[in-house]
Amino acid sequence: MSGTFASGISTNRDFFRREEAWTRETAIQGGVRLRILHTADWHLGKTLEGRSRLEEQAAFIDELVEIVRRERVDAVLMAGDVYDSVNPPAAAEQLFYEAMTRLSDGGRRPVVAIAGNHDHPDRLAASAPLAREQGITLIGLPQSSAVTIGCGRTGESALVFALPYPSESRLKELLADETDEQALRRAYSEKVGRIAARAAQAFRPQTVNLIMSHLYVLGGQETDSERPIQVGGAYTVDAAALCTGAQYVALGHLHRPQTLKAEVPLRYSGSPLAYSFSEEGQAKSVTLLDLAPGKAAEPQELLLSSGRPLVRWKARGGLAEVRSWLAEGRDAGAWIDLEIHVDDSLTLEQIRQLRTLHSGIVQIRPVYPQAEAAEAESAAASQLPLDELFRRFYRRQTGGAEPEGELVKLFLELVQETSGAPQPDHGEVQPS
Repeated sequence: MSGTFASGISTNRDFFRREEAWTRETAIQGGVRLRILHTADWHLGKTLEGRSRLEEQAAFIDELVEIVRRERVDAVLMAGDVYDSVNPPAAAEQLFYEAMTRLSDGGRRPVVAIAGNHDHPDRLAASAPLAREQGITLIGLPQSSAVTIGCGRTGESALVFALPYPSESRLKELLADETDEQALRRAYSEKVGRIAARAAQAFRPQTVNLIMSHLYVLGGQETDSERPIQVGGAYTVDAAALCTGAQYVALGHLHRPQTLKAEVPLRYSGSPLAYSFSEEGQAKSVTLLDLAPGKAAEPQELLLSSGRPLVRWKARGGLAEVRSWLAEGRDAGAWIDLEIHVDDSLTLEQIRQLRTLHSGIVQIRPVYPQAEAAEAESAAASQLPLDELFRRFYRRQTGGAEPEGELVKLFLELVQETSGAPQPDHGEVQPS
């Protein structure tokens, strides 16, 4: 590609970005006041089968900061699961603090982040006093009051009821004495609804009113990479429980971006990266909102480009097919889950060669078609009468000859004598 052509593409992209920003700025002047970005489920420090994703996560933070600047975002909401564990590596914590500093732009842009079920609430909130000096609000445990965030650009303000992951222990109370799952689910949903309703009393007609939480709302589509936060369905919340006067409900926990059906938009922004192969092919995004007091929210999805894709390979043609794919450079930048059909076990050398040819091969799962066929035949055979099993065995051992009826009868009598149990009557054994 020539430098002039590449430069033209870059110029065109910059032009369209400016046009898009101008269009949105016009909308602001027409009455929209606050521009808010909703993100969640960063899972900083998460690995994929022992492989670090920190470089990809750092690239996402760079992309997010660029989006926030380009789109002139007034405030950022981070709806939980900052980290992947309650004891994240130091590099993950450093990346989070750098991200908060860059997003807040020296305190000029408010940022609110809450703890998810993967986060240690006290650890996340430990630096809250320092963060507050930079316009950053970190909330670890459920609280009853809303957070006020202001927009210096317009003078407008928003009230955000930020509810970190509300487990029973974090709510510090027993939700129900019953062990019935439906009763527990109902009690939990009602409790969350009462908390949201009390907080909503602070909402005002002249403010933008929002709810942010990290929980599982009934009807959401899960993937394999979310750690379950419900025992059965006990920690499931009805959508109606969160419809308490907010214009928008910013959710975290589910990694697939999705908006749930409710009186107001209840949206999971989704994770910024694909964290399990069940997320193969999912477009990752953040959510942008232009909000004015009393006006309906219209969430806009902004797609992300950072992060390596996760793909599944099914090589029914065995090693030869895999080597052919590798030679043509297929999915060169991806993480790969490889299912390969083979007759014999792969040697350590063969596995090493595959991983040398493509460093992104995460899992290698051999499939043995002959063994599977034999298992299927064995399962089917186990349902057959004993005399038919003997006939099949005899044909296999003799190259196709049929046993005489007397021989089959003798076999059945021997089995009966040996087992001491009467054999089922399959009718008179006829001579072959």
